[in-house]
Amino acid sequence: MGFHCTLPFPMKRVCYIVAILAIIVTACRKDLPEVIPVEPEPLLAVPAGFPTPVFPDGNGLTPARWILGKKLFYDPIMSSDSTRSCASCHHAAKAFSDTIAFSPGIADRPGTRNAPTLANIGYHPYFTREGGVPTLEMQVLVPIQEHNEFDFNILLIVERLLHDTAYVRMSREAYDREPDAFVITRSIACFERTLISGQSPYDLYFFQGKNDALTTAEKRGMNLFFSEKTDCSQCHTGFNFTNYTFENNGLYADYPDPGRFRLTELESDRARFKVPTLRNVSLTSPYMHDGSLTTLEAVVEHYNSGGYPHPNKNALIRPLGLTAGEKADLVAFLNSLTDQAFVRNPKFRQN
Repeated sequence: MGFHCTLPFPMKRVCYIVAILAIIVTACRKDLPEVIPVEPEPLLAVPAGFPTPVFPDGNGLTPARWILGKKLFYDPIMSSDSTRSCASCHHAAKAFSDTIAFSPGIADRPGTRNAPTLANIGYHPYFTREGGVPTLEMQVLVPIQEHNEFDFNILLIVERLLHDTAYVRMSREAYDREPDAFVITRSIACFERTLISGQSPYDLYFFQGKNDALTTAEKRGMNLFFSEKTDCSQCHTGFNFTNYTFENNGLYADYPDPGRFRLTELESDRARFKVPTLRNVSLTSPYMHDGSLTTLEAVVEHYNSGGYPHPNKNALIRPLGLTAGEKADLVAFLNSLTDQAFVRNPKFRQN
């Protein structure tokens, strides 16, 4: 049956034109490529070989909590003079670490320890260099009250947030309550638990079986790293390259920073610090708890020398007698722990 229009003549022309356009559009659609919807990247992406991170009761991962935590992470509203945020010391492009020995706090007050990477921070069993903070939620409080960091009070931060309609709305969506200390600490910790890094060349090689992911030099360095000749993997072990213990590595004969002694007041803990992860280590210079070594070559040379004598120095720290080629191979392997997909991921960057 053909098309028939019963409208008055002025409207007939419009009716016929619409009908013709409909036929043309329908015909043209056959030539259009199929539109495939793009799935949004999940908030939590667990790499091969990694365990699923544990979110505590009452702070499970939701989009609303993650978005709120990310906003607070990047907001200088957290510091007393509104000049510093969490991201001021933990830069996404540097695997959420810093580029200087001591990150400045408000009024450019120098920090007291080198800012560590936050990559895979959700897997840590305790926090700070001496391990005195048991949960990630509690760790959020540390920089807030530190005189050389935010120099603030979380209750005063709450007052600021209560005057911000966006924060009030987001807080209610995330935790069904107005902004308070619970909301601040939980949301930031929720965001930080998703900062998972596990797509380095080493991961592609070891966990995904891609033999060409590592160069010949990197493979030699890997074998040396895991060998009894260096014993590197005795402390830097597991998927996160740390056993989370507290060790003295002979960096000094006399340490200005007392390390874990500050927490326990035990002489056996003097100048012991939590073993750091080596993931993305090529991006997290300077190194050591005080940022005193600026290159991976210097780090390898320190361990090769055996370090300085100290009563609490780990017995594994001894002269290694590495050749120049072996030291270069170790550095090459350490570079292979760099996860470019993680540091370039726009999901974690400030909007």
